[in-house]
Amino acid sequence: MIIFGLATFSIFGLIGTGQFHCPNCGGDRHYEHRVARRFFTLFFLPVIPLNKVGEFVRCKTCRTRFDPRVLQRPTTAQLAATLPAGMRAIAATMMRAGGTSEWAVSAAVDAVRRAGLPTYDAQQLWADGGQPVEAAAAQLQALAAQLAPEACERFLAEAVRIGLADGPLSPAEHDGIRWIASNLGMTPAHAQGVIATVQQSVRPS
Repeated sequence: MIIFGLATFSIFGLIGTGQFHCPNCGGDRHYEHRVARRFFTLFFLPVIPLNKVGEFVRCKTCRTRFDPRVLQRPTTAQLAATLPAGMRAIAATMMRAGGTSEWAVSAAVDAVRRAGLPTYDAQQLWADGGQPVEAAAAQLQALAAQLAPEACERFLAEAVRIGLADGPLSPAEHDGIRWIASNLGMTPAHAQGVIATVQQSVRPS
């Protein structure tokens, strides 16, 4: 007599490990990514894996389980690297657009330092300006993937301030800002709104 059937294991198989930002701990922690599958059994023994019936990410510190989508959130370490890299791309773009005056360079360097690189200087800015445009686009897109729209607006506003550091925005600076906005996932109308808001805020009273 052959005995067969379907069974679901309560033990979840390990499919991955790594580091994530744990919402419960409030910091970067190690995780286990586990999945349960339904099996075809023969003589009460699992033989053929079938469909998945459950999946979760568990923090190895607090043991809390989360939906696997939690892995899409950036870790603190990832943000610490992505924020200054994105601002360096913005500063270099504005410099290539004509922001080479003493005031513009100073504004660009200050913006990168505020983003998390306190030792950044003009020499590094010039070196960044010589990098391929594709590299800057990739850095901006990586930044946008990890930030909320409001945070992207703040980064674009820094680009506008760099451009305004030595006077009104030139056509080339407008183009540079729109290019930055596009790579941050913002529409032209959205970008224009940010430009107008920053211009209004720095306009002499």
